[in-house]
Amino acid sequence: MSQEEYLRTLRRRLRGFDDADDIVDEIRSHIVEKIEGGANADDVLARLGTADELASRYVADAALARAEVSRTPIGVLEGLFRWATLSVTGIFVLTVTIVGYFIGASLLLTAILKPFHPQTAGLWSVPDGISLRLGFGTPPPGATDIAGWWIVPAGIIAGTIVVALTTRYALWCVRRARVVPR
Repeated sequence: MSQEEYLRTLRRRLRGFDDADDIVDEIRSHIVEKIEGGANADDVLARLGTADELASRYVADAALARAEVSRTPIGVLEGLFRWATLSVTGIFVLTVTIVGYFIGASLLLTAILKPFHPQTAGLWSVPDGISLRLGFGTPPPGATDIAGWWIVPAGIIAGTIVVALTTRYALWCVRRARVVPR
């Protein structure tokens, strides 16, 4: 593939991306600089990866940048979903983040639903272990409500802490992923 074909493909893959022209110009300058320095054009393009891969990295980095700025669970998840399409690390961070948000949301939801379902919502000791119940259905025979009404403040506090820590973890991973090696 020639240099111009590579840049056309890159531009096409970045269509709709705000900085597409700047990115293509930057890559063109990089290629020209390396070739003028004595490198083979094919080697330079090979080191950059395919135009599709390079475009995906730019799009993922932009999504991670938006996630880092938004600091909301939805914004973080959007960036992580894009990152997960590119790397195993992204899949791992996305999975841990989804589990963290699920646990935090479950605690918050249980605390919110306890006043509406006082006999069934809460933290229950069941014959097989412990169950966080949202109040739908009846608890199994022999189950005991462990936290009682304490689930309301405890669920709100613990759920908020879990969501906040999950967001901090995800953003920490995003910052580490966005570090460009020198």
